Amino acid sequence: MSFLAPLYLFLGGAIAVPLLLHLMRRRIGRRVEFPAARYLARAEKEHSRTLRLRNLLLMLLRILALLAVAVAAGRPVARWLGSGHAPTALAIVIDNSLSTSVVIDGRPLLDQFKATARDALSSATSSDRLWLVTIDGSVHGGSVGLLRNELNRLEPIAGAGDPAAALTRAAAVVRASGLDARQIALLTDGQRTEWQNAPAIPDVQLVVHVPSIAPPPNRAVVLADPRPVRWTPHGSIATRFLSRDSTTYRITLNGRTFARGTAAPNEEVTVRASPPERGWVSGTVELEPDELPGDNVRHFAVWIGAAPGVAVSPAAGPFVKNAFDVLKSSERIADGRDIAVVTADELTQLPALITAPTDPVRLGAANRALERAGVPWRFGARRTGEASVRGRGFDGVTASARYDLAAQSGAAAETLAVVGRDAWIVAGPRYVLVASPLIPDATNLPVRATFVPWLGNMLTERLVGEPGQVIDTTPRAQLARPRWADGLEAANGQRTTLTDIVDAPDDAGTYFLLKSGRRVGALVINPQPDESKLERYTTDELRTRLRSERTIAAANAGSWASLAFRAAARRSLIEPALFAALIMLIVEAVAIGARTRRTR
Repeated sequence: MSFLAPLYLFLGGAIAVPLLLHLMRRRIGRRVEFPAARYLARAEKEHSRTLRLRNLLLMLLRILALLAVAVAAGRPVARWLGSGHAPTALAIVIDNSLSTSVVIDGRPLLDQFKATARDALSSATSSDRLWLVTIDGSVHGGSVGLLRNELNRLEPIAGAGDPAAALTRAAAVVRASGLDARQIALLTDGQRTEWQNAPAIPDVQLVVHVPSIAPPPNRAVVLADPRPVRWTPHGSIATRFLSRDSTTYRITLNGRTFARGTAAPNEEVTVRASPPERGWVSGTVELEPDELPGDNVRHFAVWIGAAPGVAVSPAAGPFVKNAFDVLKSSERIADGRDIAVVTADELTQLPALITAPTDPVRLGAANRALERAGVPWRFGARRTGEASVRGRGFDGVTASARYDLAAQSGAAAETLAVVGRDAWIVAGPRYVLVASPLIPDATNLPVRATFVPWLGNMLTERLVGEPGQVIDTTPRAQLARPRWADGLEAANGQRTTLTDIVDAPDDAGTYFLLKSGRRVGALVINPQPDESKLERYTTDELRTRLRSERTIAAANAGSWASLAFRAAARRSLIEPALFAALIMLIVEAVAIGARTRRTR
């Protein structure tokens, strides 16, 4: 037991008053006996023991009554005793991730969570501090009425939540409340993929409930990948499904169905297409809705247009020419002058893929050509000796002859590969610059299997006349604004200006990236594939993973609602203390009244 106002316990010093009164009533004078009063002395002696016991009882009752009042003034609280609950800082954490939108017994699981949270709030008092925390970490505080309104507005998010962030923020707000009784009440579906890690909240009590009903079977689209991202105009969609049996699907472009089929469980299906659409186009891979409809659609974006015309200089080397022929045969590129593949000393126009000259004598001419074309980089000192290249898609690539790349004033480029700390391939507006010649004597990149795909990516995505990229992300993720975009267009046509930090929208879908009002790419938002796996921890299993001062597992929703406050470390003992004082005073009054009647 502890006290919320311990200074009031000094009122207990008032017990000295009945003690003094009792002592003052003692006869301390000289006793003189008269013969006529001997019978009275004999009667008093016969009843003196009863009188002493009665006086001691009255003194004890008065002392206990004063002590009870003093204890009540100190606002005592205890864990399992008392009535109601002490002022409590309570954070209700509700899992509203995509998996909680699953329909169980004809009702979304999240709606069941919301009803249970309302039941818990009905036990709140005006002295409690209350918060509602969602699984993505959003925090709402306020009165019971305000939190009920927030519950009414609560909707499932389009992806996975962040349990660690949610519990950490819930613990932070209850710690900052200033109240001794601090508790987090958690409602979750216990999804195994979501609860792999949980934070330590050692000074806060936690009450948790996971539904005992097994989740229903689920079908989901877990992959929708256009290959390549730019179709010229041929391309394909690779898709895969989570399902226990075969499932039918359809693929759309701009809302038009262009493919249907049936896929086996976990089988990757590739659908080839050459659609009539042009420019940046949104698409979907869809299944028939089931109990979890939020993962039955997966979005993608693709650019469709004519194959770019590419001119390859003989000085670029035979391996570049061979790769060009392969890409041409697959109709990803064509003969033309849209893009040049040249050594730097032959550069006359952009866009171009530019390599270092094979002859060091041509280095001066190469730098002058870069200056005339407006490329803000220059070749520096020549380096020899085999060194590893680091960068995405460059595993196992080495460079044995290269030049330092020196950035000029105003250079804004993306470094695609490095050797040590030095840039080896950089890409900027309408150019890609390689610090080595693309020949085996300078680098082993041309003889590796990744060379043709890399060259195709540079020509059809980095250097094609229509700029931009596809950025895949998840709902509510944060990412840096791409330098080549300044706006965002939603599916309903609404456009917004991008800031330096972009907050991905809440809803899954395709959002087009804009530059000066023109589409230059796409932001594609889909839920995490693991969110479709509905296997759960039981309440007891999840309790063992949660590290708190004390974790209480509620067997059902009703138990959770009743424990939301009553399991908070202490309950108030004010009412029992005042009731005890009243009982003492009543007993005293009865004892005094009985004595008075006998005396009369």
